[in-house]
Amino acid sequence: MGEALGGLLQPGDVVALFGELGSGKTMLVRGIAAGLGCPRGDVHSPSFTLINEYVARPGGGGDLPARVAHVDLYRIRSEDELPGIGWDEVLHSRHVVAVEWAERALRWLPPDHLRVTLETLEGNGRRLRAQATGPRSVQLALGWVEAAGLEAKAS
Repeated sequence: MGEALGGLLQPGDVVALFGELGSGKTMLVRGIAAGLGCPRGDVHSPSFTLINEYVARPGGGGDLPARVAHVDLYRIRSEDELPGIGWDEVLHSRHVVAVEWAERALRWLPPDHLRVTLETLEGNGRRLRAQATGPRSVQLALGWVEAAGLEAKAS
């Protein structure tokens, strides 16, 4: 699933991830990075560093190597800490940005971003819901559904 989305993302796109601990947020980011040409094994949760950067191998994600900023806000106590971790620099860079625990940065997210909520179901099942917040994220959501061979349900 993540790889299909990663293949659609461009610098400046922001994916905001919501879900409980263990719901698959980091696994989805691994797929996103792989879709951009980054090795899956390089992607680890930045719980302690807060932001990890990954660079795609040549040939992945377009003419220039893609850069992915993987932000994990699990350890922040308040949205007021965001400027101190380099939030603005990441959002205004040429990165694809994936934000785990995005509910801790709601007022700091750009107006147009793709919201992805992951839920754990019985067994090892997962439910994924995507919500677009603007024209670019609508394009991403629809493209993701098509690339993954799924059916969209409007709500």
